[in-house]
Amino acid sequence: MDAETVGRGGRVRSVLRRWPTAVALALFVPDVVDGVPTDPGAAATFGEALPLLPLAYLVLAKWGRRWLTWPVVFAGVACVAALRAFDLMAPSTFLVGVALAVLVWSVVDGDLKRSGELRLQAVGVLVFGAFALAGLAIDVDLGRYVVAAGWLFHGVWDFVHLWRDKVVARSFAEWCGVVDVLVAVQLVFLI
Repeated sequence: MDAETVGRGGRVRSVLRRWPTAVALALFVPDVVDGVPTDPGAAATFGEALPLLPLAYLVLAKWGRRWLTWPVVFAGVACVAALRAFDLMAPSTFLVGVALAVLVWSVVDGDLKRSGELRLQAVGVLVFGAFALAGLAIDVDLGRYVVAAGWLFHGVWDFVHLWRDKVVARSFAEWCGVVDVLVAVQLVFLI
């Protein structure tokens, strides 16, 4: 093999390793190209979904099974979609309730006391839950910026976890970090 072929193969492998970023960008490029609808309710939709992000981290820290990252996330997204479709309750109410149940379980079985990683994720649940609930409770125009800040800071949270290589699958941390930042940008600049 010549050096050019090896070089091309290395570039292809590098791009393939960044598949989470490519998938995240593919989700948002059509909105940017076609123009995102200026729906002020979009901030509420994103606010309702924001607690899912730290909840996934909390559940995975509790279980200690990073390989379950994508199934846990897909299950969470399915729950949020079902709650919206059937109008059973606000997704944020359900997600906060599940987070509280996991936290109580962690206190009762002593995991919260033993595991620094679980405590860190518990703080994340509280902080990002506060962003979501505050953004939903205040004026829609200001709430949009609070929810956007929550998504942006969760993107930073994801990239820190990607760098630390803990709690969640690296592919998820990368994908979620890119999605979170793009959601924040969309909330601030495109809606």
